Amino acid sequence: MNTTGKTILITGGGAGIGLQMARLFSEKGNKVIITGRTENTLKEAAAKVPGLSYIVADVTSESDILGLAEQIEKNYPDLSVLINNAGQAFVHQSGEISGGFGKAQAEMLTNYLSVIRLSEKLLPVLGKQPEAAIVNVSSIAAFASNTVLTTYAASKAALHSYTQSLRIILEKTSAIKVFELMPPLVNTEFSKEIGGINGIAPEEVAAALWDGLQNETYEIHVGKTAELYKIFLSSPQEAFRLMNA
Repeated sequence: MNTTGKTILITGGGAGIGLQMARLFSEKGNKVIITGRTENTLKEAAAKVPGLSYIVADVTSESDILGLAEQIEKNYPDLSVLINNAGQAFVHQSGEISGGFGKAQAEMLTNYLSVIRLSEKLLPVLGKQPEAAIVNVSSIAAFASNTVLTTYAASKAALHSYTQSLRIILEKTSAIKVFELMPPLVNTEFSKEIGGINGIAPEEVAAALWDGLQNETYEIHVGKTAELYKIFLSSPQEAFRLMNA
């Protein structure tokens, strides 16, 4: 699909992968809006990227999402790309007395349910465009869980399944294409607790998305995700072992 001259909304766009996406897509001639919970973070991001706009919104808040959808419809009626990038992750093992339910609830709301809600609210705007896309950012963990990120992996597996179904539904009823970006460990503040310093650069993830959209690669396997996927197809047990080595 064409990746210039678009109006793009990126959730969780104030830092990490989201900010690098915003920077790259802005440089390529797109109008980019980012969202996040913290206005200071969004202001700092906007100061780093010329022309970047922001809207303060928490993707887990129904009232915030309703307000965000209203602002988009009013001020950005030409929105043609939604990138669901906001995420939440906690390091813990299932079976521990570690508040696992509460952590899982927060992860599922942020990583999965909020994507459904925002996508549904913006479908009317996206559907008016001659060409549009929804990008859901999942994870390598959607293929094989990690024992210290069990509920995070489960939320991303749910998102992976939903994305596949949504793609088939929308290709039959609209011009909206549905993509899934599946990075491995990425070196960001978000992943610091899980050893993100050993991950790839967020710029690499943003570049992979750019290429995937241009080439209409609907499931974008970044870096080690491509390798793990091949192993997963032949032996899910081996993929799980490697994720927990």
